Amino acid sequence: MSAANAALFTCRMCWTVNCFFVTLPPGLFREKKRSPAIQEKTSFFNMQLDLTGAVPSLIVAFIIVANGDHQGRKKSLVLPSIGALIADIFLTIVSYFSWPTSVLFLATFISGLFGSMATFLGGGFAYIADQCHDEKQKTTRIAVIDLIFGVVSGLAGLSSGYFLREMGFTWTFATASLLHVVNIIYITFFLQDTVHISEFQQQAPLSYKEHLKETFSGVYMLFKTAPSRKRILIIVLLFIFMTYLFTMFGGSSLFTLYELDEPLCWTEVYIGYGAAAFTSISLTSFLGVYLFSKCLKDIYIVFIGIFSYIGGIVMAAFAKTTLLMFLVRVPSLFSIMPIPVLRSMLSKVVLPSEQGAVFACIACLEVLTGTISLSVFNVIYAATVAWFSGFSFLLSASLCLIPLGVLCWLLCTSWNGEDLALLVPEEVSSIDSVDS
Repeated sequence: MSAANAALFTCRMCWTVNCFFVTLPPGLFREKKRSPAIQEKTSFFNMQLDLTGAVPSLIVAFIIVANGDHQGRKKSLVLPSIGALIADIFLTIVSYFSWPTSVLFLATFISGLFGSMATFLGGGFAYIADQCHDEKQKTTRIAVIDLIFGVVSGLAGLSSGYFLREMGFTWTFATASLLHVVNIIYITFFLQDTVHISEFQQQAPLSYKEHLKETFSGVYMLFKTAPSRKRILIIVLLFIFMTYLFTMFGGSSLFTLYELDEPLCWTEVYIGYGAAAFTSISLTSFLGVYLFSKCLKDIYIVFIGIFSYIGGIVMAAFAKTTLLMFLVRVPSLFSIMPIPVLRSMLSKVVLPSEQGAVFACIACLEVLTGTISLSVFNVIYAATVAWFSGFSFLLSASLCLIPLGVLCWLLCTSWNGEDLALLVPEEVSSIDSVDS
C-alpha cells in the first residue's frame, strides 16, 4: 500500500469514528423500559435529522466530485472534512451548554453545505480508481476501503458505550473535532493528487458562463457521449446499486431501535457490542470479495451477498433473545460484498477521465437512497412496532427481490462480465480513430 493510500485510509478512519459518535442520540439510554411512543419519537427525529443535511450535500457532491476529473480529487476530500470540523466544534458547544437537541439540525445542515459524507466517499473512491490499472486490483482495493470503514465502525461501536459513560457527549465531540484536524492535515500536506492540472488550465481564465458550464457538465457528458449500450448498462447497474442499498440501509438502520425495545432492552454497552459485531461482517465480506473474485465473475459475487443479507435480516425479525440477536451476524457474513463489487463494475465501464463523474452519481445515489430508506423504514417501524417490531426486517428482505430480478435479467442477456471489460477499450479505440 502506498503512502497516499495509507493517508486516504486514515482520513476515512477519522471520519468514520466521528460519524458513529454523532449518530448516537443522547437520552436513548436513560429509561430501562422503552415504550413504543419513545421508539416512535426517536425514529422520526432520526429521519428529520438525516433529511436536513441530505439536500445540500447532494448538490455539492454532484458538482465537486464530477469536477475532480479536471480539477483534482483533493477538493472533494478536504471540504467535507472542514465542514465536519465546523459542525463538531458547534456540537461540542451545544453539548457543553446543554442546548436543546433541535439545534443539532443546524450542525447537520452546516456539514451538508460542505458536501458531507457523499462528497468524501465519491472523491475517495475516484481517487482509488485513478490508481488502479488492473481490473481485479480495482475490485479488491475498493473492497479494502469498505473493510476499513467497517472495522473502524466496529471499534468505535465497541468503545462508544464506555466512552460516553465515562466522558459524556462534550468530550466525545471534542475528540471527533481533533480527529478531523488530523484528517485535514493529512489531505492537505501528505496526500498526492492523482489528477494533475496543466499549466494552461491554471493560467487560462474562464468566463462565468464557461465556468458554470464546466461545473455542471461532468455527469451530463458521461451519458450524452456514451454509446447506447454503455449508457443502458450504467443505468441498470446504478439501479441495482440503489435498490440493494435501499433495502440494506433501511433494514440495518433499525437494529439499534430494535435492540433497545422489549424484550431485548439492551444497554449502551450491549449496543456497542452489537455494533462491533458488524466488524466481522466487514472482514468476511472483504475476504469473500478477495477470494471469490479469483474464480467467479462480479455478478455472481453480488448474488451471494444479497442472499447473505436476506438470511440475516429474516433471522433478525424473529430474534427475541440476546444470543440470537448476536447470531444474526452469522448468515450476514457476506452482506456487504455487493456494495464494493457494484462500485467496481461501474468503474470498469467508464473511461479514466470519467471516474469522477460516475462516482459522483454513485455518491449522490448513495446519500439520496440512504436518506429515503432511513425515512421510509423509520416511518414503517414507528407504525408497526406496537404489533410486530420485526415487520420492517421482513419487508427489507422482500424488497431484495427487486435487485435479484434485475441481476437475473442481466445474467440471462449478453451483458456479462467479459462484455463489461470490452466496453472501455472499444470506446478508447473509437476515440483514437476519430482523432487520427
